[in-house]
Amino acid sequence: MNFDTIIGQAFLKNYFQKIIDNDRIPNTQLFIGDEGVGTLPMALAFAHKLLCKNNENCQHKVDKLIHPDLHFVFPTVTTDSIKKPDSDAFLTPWRKFLLQNPYAGLYDWMQFLEVANKQGQIRVIDAEHIIKKVAVKPYEADYKVMIIWMIEKMNTETANKLLKVLEEPPEDTKFILIAEKIDSILPTIISRCQIHHFNPIPIEELKNNLISKFDFTSEKALKIAHQTNGSWHKALQLAENQNSDNDFQQLFIEWVRVAFSAKKDRQAIRKLISWSEKLAGSGRETQKQFLEFALETFRQALWINYQNQKLAFYDFKPNNFDLNKLAPFIHANNIENIYESLTNALYHIERNANPKLIFLDLSINLTKFIHKKEKSI
Repeated sequence: MNFDTIIGQAFLKNYFQKIIDNDRIPNTQLFIGDEGVGTLPMALAFAHKLLCKNNENCQHKVDKLIHPDLHFVFPTVTTDSIKKPDSDAFLTPWRKFLLQNPYAGLYDWMQFLEVANKQGQIRVIDAEHIIKKVAVKPYEADYKVMIIWMIEKMNTETANKLLKVLEEPPEDTKFILIAEKIDSILPTIISRCQIHHFNPIPIEELKNNLISKFDFTSEKALKIAHQTNGSWHKALQLAENQNSDNDFQQLFIEWVRVAFSAKKDRQAIRKLISWSEKLAGSGRETQKQFLEFALETFRQALWINYQNQKLAFYDFKPNNFDLNKLAPFIHANNIENIYESLTNALYHIERNANPKLIFLDLSINLTKFIHKKEKSI
């Protein structure tokens, strides 16, 4: 992957090419951006240009992710065959995963490993391997590039061990740290990085790339682009119809309907308990994906309610559910409550709290908020 293949992020592409050409490269950079906006592809393009700056023969090695001076660290899990995981043990599947779609996220990586019910971690042994690798001189290039993906998945012990390297990094090693949420990273690590924030990919660029890749009409590509929140990965999922949104839609519909019926249905609490247990039985990454889906759906309902249909592009597949009928119940007097409950649930799921209790509490709150009346002006 090179800079020409990156979708959007024109300013950053130009900046990175200039600092490499002028050999003014920071030792440690932190790429911050939501899933699918291009942080990892940009890191690969950066490594490609840096490692092959004076050696065109190395390009195929970087393209296949097998260049000896290109190193990766990423979240891993225990499996039946790997009881003490580290990034090196998963390099073969990682390369295959990355070559398929470098815009994919952590949830997809866990699914690729067929362990979606687990949460990946970057472990102390990874930090130990980093220390050993940076102590060795580059094999072929002028520099080594160490890409650490989803650095927020480091625990404190691992981060502190890595910090020792970042405090005095070798001149021949360039670190690229990648994260979605900067507030999940130790401040001591952040302070040692040059930070680059990645914006959502513009709608027009998503549309044009969808037309180019799938031969869509302009109207169809634009409709998909508006549903992506600036993520090329989401655009691919929607275009290829291989995402889990249909399952999330069914869960959402069931959830909202029970919440609406709670005032009259004596069995509502049992139904909410059953719904909470169903969602709690899925992996935590799936739970987080559903909460993000619910946030977006309520946001679109709000837009519809306030006559801003141009921003509401979400299609529900079940033909017996109409988002337009939900919209009047989502308004200025309850959207903040709903958002706060969903984001709190997301926060606690990320910190391994009991999912059954989290989703039941969220559901009970929804039954209250969704019946709040909109204040008259």
